[in-house]
Amino acid sequence: MSLEAELATFLPPDALLLSAEAKRPYECDGISAYRQIPRVVCVPRTREEVRRILQTCATQGVPVIARGAGTGLSGGALPLAESCVLSLSRFNRILSVDPGNAVAVLEPGVRNLAISEAAAIYGLYYAPDPSSQIACSIGGNVAENSGGVHCLKYGLTVHNVLGVKLFLSDGTWVELGGATLDAPGLDLLAAINGSEGLLGVIMEVTVRLLPRPPVARVLLAAFSDVATAGRAVAGIIEAGIIPAGLEMMDQLAIRVAEDFCHAGYPTDAAAILLCELDGVEAEVEAEIHRVHRLLSEVGATEVRCSRDEAERLRFWQGRKSAFPAIGRVRPDYFCMDGTIPRRELAHVLERIAALSEESGLLIANVFHAGDGNLHPLIAFDANDDSQLALAEDVGGRILELCVEVGGTVTGEHGVGVEKLNQRCVQFSTAELEQFHRLKAAFDPAGLLNPGRAVPTLHRCAEFGAMRIQGGKLPHPELPRF
Repeated sequence: MSLEAELATFLPPDALLLSAEAKRPYECDGISAYRQIPRVVCVPRTREEVRRILQTCATQGVPVIARGAGTGLSGGALPLAESCVLSLSRFNRILSVDPGNAVAVLEPGVRNLAISEAAAIYGLYYAPDPSSQIACSIGGNVAENSGGVHCLKYGLTVHNVLGVKLFLSDGTWVELGGATLDAPGLDLLAAINGSEGLLGVIMEVTVRLLPRPPVARVLLAAFSDVATAGRAVAGIIEAGIIPAGLEMMDQLAIRVAEDFCHAGYPTDAAAILLCELDGVEAEVEAEIHRVHRLLSEVGATEVRCSRDEAERLRFWQGRKSAFPAIGRVRPDYFCMDGTIPRRELAHVLERIAALSEESGLLIANVFHAGDGNLHPLIAFDANDDSQLALAEDVGGRILELCVEVGGTVTGEHGVGVEKLNQRCVQFSTAELEQFHRLKAAFDPAGLLNPGRAVPTLHRCAEFGAMRIQGGKLPHPELPRF
């Protein structure tokens, strides 16, 4: 019996998509320059249906790509031509909110923002807040170990997830962690965060909730050059101050965001910092004065403090709108995701500016300055194959620069297919072998999201040879749009 016929024996018609038109919305995730129609798309409603889909695909040797909201920016949910895309969008229930223990239990399709909305009546919230939080789902957040503008103080997804329940590739049910701070046995929960769908299909997530701070205010500081803004970041951290958020934007990012949502940004500034301080009122007031003085001493040309909650939210709206705003400049963009030591900020931004001038591509810089997580936005037109190839090359060079200065190729967006080549630069053969052993321990048949996140040793050997020859190895399984 064919895969399609076997799936049809237990899935209702609206849960099994077979026509090209029905499958097209699943051909890519947020990195839309690469697209591939999968063999089949399943949109189940029950755990039993998910289990049987996995068992059926395992029996027939069909790869499975689990998909959440499709907002990922590294091609982690890009289908293979012969694959089954397993959409978890119908698993969108908040199973419980326990204010006494400050935890929530969620199905994987629950939107990030919906968690805080449900917890708000108890004075609680969920801290990780990616820019796509209005749409992205908690299952995808766990798979990519997402962060957000408040990750400096409150951590990434891995620091806020207490338990995960998932299916392995053969339909085996596994429970890791729970509703307490520790669980018996090896800490396999940490391996699931950021595993990008390679180890299992996440079906339930338990997260910790935090009390909403009584007071939160944002300082907006403008600078006449990027290097001074970088020194201000280092100065704040060295002073022992841990802001709730510490974000930086360069002039291009400032201008496109301001045009897009009118956040009140000074468009003549070379860079701005957004520094949020939260806590009890006396603490916040004291830290505002300290940070204001420090910013002025470093050389800020202007420092403003949010006057009320509406202005605070408007400042953050501008930062979170930078990604869609860059789409008004060019039809497409790559949002890179490298992380570097804070001391290297000025040097790396200067190198990125040089790459922009050399390539002729516009690059806007928006990033989590406090923890050195860069998000250069490389604007281009994907309808022009030469521009797409150039943007890929520039993005790769930025990521390799991050490794060169002691950083890493990803902070919160995952590797997907976008950064496979640069993983070859970052990790040794022995390290990659260990990654593959971990994958095999969870998924011996290699059916879950194959070819993603961890490059094969053969691929790295090819990439190394191409680098020596001055060539470029294309990404695998990346049909161009």
